[in-house]
Amino acid sequence: MLKLFRSNIEFKVKGRYALFTDPITKVGGEKFSYQVPTYESLKGICKSIYWKPTLIWVIDEVRVMKRIRTQTKGTKPQNYGGGNTLAIYTFLADVEYQVRAHFEWNEARPELAEDRNEKKHHSIATRMLERGGRQDIFLGTRDCQGYVEPCEFGSGKSDFDGAGELAFGLMFHGFDYPDEVGGEMLYVRFTRPTMVDGVIRFERPEKCGVRKAVRAMSVKSFALEKNQKSAGTEFDELEIQA
Repeated sequence: MLKLFRSNIEFKVKGRYALFTDPITKVGGEKFSYQVPTYESLKGICKSIYWKPTLIWVIDEVRVMKRIRTQTKGTKPQNYGGGNTLAIYTFLADVEYQVRAHFEWNEARPELAEDRNEKKHHSIATRMLERGGRQDIFLGTRDCQGYVEPCEFGSGKSDFDGAGELAFGLMFHGFDYPDEVGGEMLYVRFTRPTMVDGVIRFERPEKCGVRKAVRAMSVKSFALEKNQKSAGTEFDELEIQA
């Protein structure tokens, strides 16, 4: 049985299109979406809802609500050398997912230990979710606008209810950033997800069996007092009130 956390949030995300691509193939040319969202794409949605370097979002599970459909479109992406080129992108069409996630403290940021107030951060995350997110929501790419709202995970009917088990083979899971796991190297993780009756329970990042080094990466430093004084926005005022 899945463990629930006090820092847990549950939400619905939907959009007209989605493009969950393997980042290794994002250099250019044709793009083809995975059939289901990746762990990293859902983590990015949580960070768009609410994020601070004090915490790390962990995706527990996703429920696919609508049948998997694709749509091919011609696009004109920019070349790295300038100008535009022609390419064919294959998107997922008319997508909707239920997501359950929770946050944990970023142990690689001991300088922010004083900001580890679970009640405060969960309260702000909940309010930001009710407002549709702190930043714009994207489904894999900026070309695919998404919309979030609170929901009860498992509620409602899914097109995959009673569909049984479906395996997707080796898929991109996410990145190990130095400012989250320590060290000075960026790693990429892969996993073999299985969907059961529309629900995918993700492996925790540290349990992914396939992990490859990408490149060296430095860590940005944060100072708690400096970050608090530099904001001055409505959202940061909410944090102080919390």
